[in-house]
Amino acid sequence: MAITAAMVKELREMTGAGMMDCKKALTETNGDMDAAVEFLRKNGQAKAEKKAGRIAAEGLCKVVVKDDKTAAVVEVNSETDFVAKNEEFQKFVAAVADQALATSAADIDAFLAESWNADSSKTVKDALVEKVAVIGENLTIRRFAKVEAANGCVVSYTHGGGRIGVIVEAETNVVNDAVKEALTNVAMQVAALYPKYVSGDEISADYVEHEKEILKAQIMNDPKESQKPEKVIEGMIQGRIKKELKEICLVDQVYVKAEDGKQTVGQYIAQVGKENNADLKVVKFVRFETGEGIEKKEEDFAAEVAAQMNA
Repeated sequence: MAITAAMVKELREMTGAGMMDCKKALTETNGDMDAAVEFLRKNGQAKAEKKAGRIAAEGLCKVVVKDDKTAAVVEVNSETDFVAKNEEFQKFVAAVADQALATSAADIDAFLAESWNADSSKTVKDALVEKVAVIGENLTIRRFAKVEAANGCVVSYTHGGGRIGVIVEAETNVVNDAVKEALTNVAMQVAALYPKYVSGDEISADYVEHEKEILKAQIMNDPKESQKPEKVIEGMIQGRIKKELKEICLVDQVYVKAEDGKQTVGQYIAQVGKENNADLKVVKFVRFETGEGIEKKEEDFAAEVAAQMNA
């Protein structure tokens, strides 16, 4: 398969690896993008999941909560940040969030097809199309999530005026201001440090084995580390995987407000539970970040104006 410059550019943006490394990876994997990413990771040349964390599109995330029991978060995208700051757009995003709070839809297609709460003669998609016509810019209702607490409560946190929206669900027999404040602090932790799981119990054995393979490949590709005894290498892998899992599991992360700089989120929650005679446990979180994983079109306005003047 012919490796094009566009393919090399895409892989470079996904991984942060060098141009020649990307070309070699694509050549070795016959143009398979996923396999090329894997190739670069194993050779220690990829910045893991750079693409997944990159902020690329404009718009807003909006979170709404009802009676501490139900919460919804939506992401609505626009082409420019000018529109994201527009009052008309912000009102529409708020209406979409209210729609999500009441929805029974299982996916975004069903959500777009359901009756628009503000006008039952329209669907959500109809309302979106009308708003595109009014604002004059392409808009997208990208995703939504709804969380309902059966045996506890939900709290929310919004960062950067809507750049990040977080919901945290907890099981608890006590719901008071102290408990809700603690959970809001945890939501801030989720926004800041982007965990993937609540705890290690959620991580599959396949994921752990896969990451171990990646780590072993990285070690074997290192001239110095690869010469160490097999038992030492195995210990290195175990140590690194343990560190990685702590970084991606919420309750194992060091709490950002820890006074001693050591207390984990799990220990903080246990402390708050004890102080309030509450059986308190974080069971779920949802984190939306505006434009996460979307490729942003690079604009050169000076060149665009010059081109129009010369047309």
